[in-house]
Amino acid sequence: MCRTDSAGRLLGAALAALLAGALAVLPGSGTASAQPSPAEEIADALRRSPVYVDDAYETAFPPARQRELAEQIEDTGLPLYVVAVPLTKGDAFGGEARQLAGAVHDRLNRDAVLLTTGELPDDVEGWEWPYGKHQAGSAAAAVYHLDEMQDAGLGTRMAKAVEIVAAGNGDEVYERATEHLRTPTPTPTATPETGAPADAGSAEAAGGDGGVGTGTVALIAAAALALAVLAGLLAARRRRRTAGPAPFTFPRAVFAAAAAADEADLRRRAEAEVVALGEAAQAHPHDTAPAALRSALDAYAAAGTVLDAARGRADLAGVLALVLEGRDALQDSRTALPLCFFNPLHGRGTRRLKWRPLGRRDHIRVSACAACAAAVQARRAPEVLTERVDGRDLPYFEVPAERSLWAATGYGSLVSDSLAARVARGDFTRALGR
Repeated sequence: MCRTDSAGRLLGAALAALLAGALAVLPGSGTASAQPSPAEEIADALRRSPVYVDDAYETAFPPARQRELAEQIEDTGLPLYVVAVPLTKGDAFGGEARQLAGAVHDRLNRDAVLLTTGELPDDVEGWEWPYGKHQAGSAAAAVYHLDEMQDAGLGTRMAKAVEIVAAGNGDEVYERATEHLRTPTPTPTATPETGAPADAGSAEAAGGDGGVGTGTVALIAAAALALAVLAGLLAARRRRRTAGPAPFTFPRAVFAAAAAADEADLRRRAEAEVVALGEAAQAHPHDTAPAALRSALDAYAAAGTVLDAARGRADLAGVLALVLEGRDALQDSRTALPLCFFNPLHGRGTRRLKWRPLGRRDHIRVSACAACAAAVQARRAPEVLTERVDGRDLPYFEVPAERSLWAATGYGSLVSDSLAARVARGDFTRALGR
């Protein structure tokens, strides 16, 4: 009898242990589910100190430097946080600084400015809620371009970004830091004796007949005339332009800010990009690659047309797509991918992939950013740009093509001709129902 009771107790203890083990792995019932996510761990750490540095960065960003930076942040009185975490594809944040910042902000549950690491080890990226209040995106982007920061370590770069955010003049600092990228190419000066360009030889000395093709002359003349018109248009647009975001010289920062912007902010950003494209075209020597300049001017005109009639974020994203088309023309980037098909506010695509729209059997090839490509490969729905149609928010590419230029073209992914040419022939006007 005693032996039977003992066996029963042992069996009961074993069953209890098995039950406890099973419960431990059930959601909300044990230690396994109680493990905080990486974003929660970071947010909890930031409640104790405004600087969070992963162990992988400790050599480049030692504890003493972290304490100095924390004191600098506390002196600003801003809800400002620094997060230094290595980002790789397949990690908890998909290797994306945007996802890291968003996840941590959600856990902090307050308005905040986050300075995070980016794709490169010494990269600094800025994010803030509400968008634009402290010009954090421009402040972080400016650090990349400042001469004194070229050989600086991550801690020094973060400290400089904090300094600019605290000053509240990130846009201005970025404009100054990138001014050299927008400086016109100097034209050859004439020699006093001949009035000819100093570096130009005669046609006879070069062994040629000095003739220029009629088509080239016509293109140069057309470009010169278009530039004259452009000067007047730019003057008008500059008068309308408010102090706004940095121009298109640092696309990643532009699109990161655009993705977080509300429609009014996005409109200001789009207008600034149109002005910046016009200035770049104006500075481009009109006797060098006149066909490329003509394409850039066409893109500028089309971007202005869309901007002036834009009705929402989908149209404003189209403005950015046209600006990028114009920039690519000036830089002769014929093989560059267009913007991300799924959400053009994510920036230029990093690869083309096959994707099958819901409810269809056939695949299409589209340009996708890294985050959207990873989502498609993992059979997850990518984050898409929506457009409001008949009171409903639809993925923009589900709008009938006859009603949307962007659905018809995928912002450049679905067509081989230029978006500017389609705007010029009236596709955007038709899509607006005019």
